[in-house]
Amino acid sequence: MTAQAVQNVKRRSSSVAEGLSAAQERQVEEITRRVDYAKETRMFHKIVALVAAGMLMDSIDVYIGSAVAYSSLSTHWSTVAQNSTFMSAGFLGLLIGSLLAGFIGDLKGRRVAYQINLLLFGGFTFLGAFAPNMSVLSLCRLGAGLGLGAEIVTGFAMVNEFAPVERRGRWCAIVSLVANCGVPVAMLLCAWIIPRWSWRPLFVGIGIIAAVIWWLRRDVPESPRWLAVHGRYEAADAIVRQLEANGSEYDEVAARSDESAVDVTSMSARERRNHSLGICLLVAVVAVAATNVCSYAFTSWVPTILVKRGINLSSSLWTSTLMMCGAPVGCLIGSILLDHIGRKKVIVPAFGLTAVFGLAYAAQTTTVGAIICGFLLTMCLYVLMASVVAVYAPELFATKVRFRCVGFANAVAKLLNVLMPMIVGWMLVAIGTNSVFVAISIVAVIAMLVTGILGVETSRRSIG
Repeated sequence: MTAQAVQNVKRRSSSVAEGLSAAQERQVEEITRRVDYAKETRMFHKIVALVAAGMLMDSIDVYIGSAVAYSSLSTHWSTVAQNSTFMSAGFLGLLIGSLLAGFIGDLKGRRVAYQINLLLFGGFTFLGAFAPNMSVLSLCRLGAGLGLGAEIVTGFAMVNEFAPVERRGRWCAIVSLVANCGVPVAMLLCAWIIPRWSWRPLFVGIGIIAAVIWWLRRDVPESPRWLAVHGRYEAADAIVRQLEANGSEYDEVAARSDESAVDVTSMSARERRNHSLGICLLVAVVAVAATNVCSYAFTSWVPTILVKRGINLSSSLWTSTLMMCGAPVGCLIGSILLDHIGRKKVIVPAFGLTAVFGLAYAAQTTTVGAIICGFLLTMCLYVLMASVVAVYAPELFATKVRFRCVGFANAVAKLLNVLMPMIVGWMLVAIGTNSVFVAISIVAVIAMLVTGILGVETSRRSIG
C-alpha cells in the first residue's frame, strides 16, 4: 500500500459526506478509514462465511430452474408455454427483488434487507415442492425470485462494505467463487436426483438449508459505513472496534510518504469529474446486464440446445455439468487477479474472450469440442461474475446510494432475463442454435467497449 490509498480514503469519504456539517464529515471519514484498514478478524470471517453460504444456496436455486422445467415437460406435467411462464416468473421475481433490496438496504439498513431475502427464497422454494400444478409452482417461483434477487444485491455489497480496502477484491471474489460452485453442484444434483425422485426433494432440501442459514445470520452486524452515513456514530464505532480486534494497518500506511501522492490526488479529482453518478450507473448497468444475459442465456438453455443437437436428456445434463465446471475456475481466476492487476484489466479482456469463445462454441460439430469450448466460455463468464457483479459494480457507488444503484443495475439485468426465455426460444426455432452464441458475442463486445472507455478503475480505492 502507498500514501495514495490514504489520500483516497479522505477524498472519497468527504464526497460521501457531502452536505453534512464539518464535524459529521470528520466522523464519517474516521469510520470509513478505520473499516478500510482494519485487519481481518473472526467476526469478519464469520460475515464472509455466512454471506457465501447464502449466496451458494441462491446460486443452486437459480440454476435448478431450467432442469426442473425440462423434467416437468418430459413427464407431461407441464407444457412449453407453462415452462416459459415458470422461467419468466423467476426472473421477474429477481427483478423486483433487486429493486426492493436496493431501497430497503439504503433506507432501512443492510441487515434488514439481508435477512428478509433469505427467508423469502427459502420459504417459497420449500412451498414450491408441494405445488399441485405448474401455475402454483410459477407463483412460488415468483416469490422465491424476490429473495433470490435481493440476495445478489445484499450479499456482495455486504462483504464489500466490511472488507479491508487492500484485499476487498479478493474477499468479494472468494464469495463469488463459493456462490458459483452452485452451478456445477446444481447440475450434479439435477443429473442425480431428478431422474430418480423428481425435482421436489431438491426444493425441500434448499428450503430447509436456507432456514438454517437464516437462523445463523440473525446476529450479523449492521454495516458501520451505513450507520456512520446515517448519523449513528456510536453504533458504528462499536462494530468497528470489533473489526479492529486484530489491529489496523493505517498507521503503517501513513508512515510511508509518497511524493507522487499530490499528483495522484489531482488525477483522481479529474477522474471524479469525468465519471459522474450517471456515467457510473451506465457502466454498471451495461456490465452487469451483459454478464447476466450472456451467462443465463448459456447456462439456462444449454441442456435444451444440446438436445436440439441430438443428445438425449441424461447425456445433455452430464455434458452441461462438465461445461459448468468452468464456473468455479473462472471465479478463482478472478479472485487471484482482481487485487493484483486491477478491475478493468480483468474485466475488459474477459468480455473480449467471452465474445471469442461464444463464436468458437457456435462452430463446434462434436461433443468433445462443445465441452471444451463450453468450459472455456463458462470460465470467462464467471471471471466476469466474480469481477463485475461481486466487486466492480458495488465499488462504483458511495454508501448512501450503493444498494439502490447496484439494485437498479441488477434489476435491468433481470428485466432482460425475464424476456430471455421467449427471445432464446424464438431464436432456437427461427434462426438456429448458433444464433444464441453469436448474440452472446455481440453483447460481450458492447460491454467490453463501454467498460473500457467509460469505466473508472476502483482497485485499492476507498468506496466511501
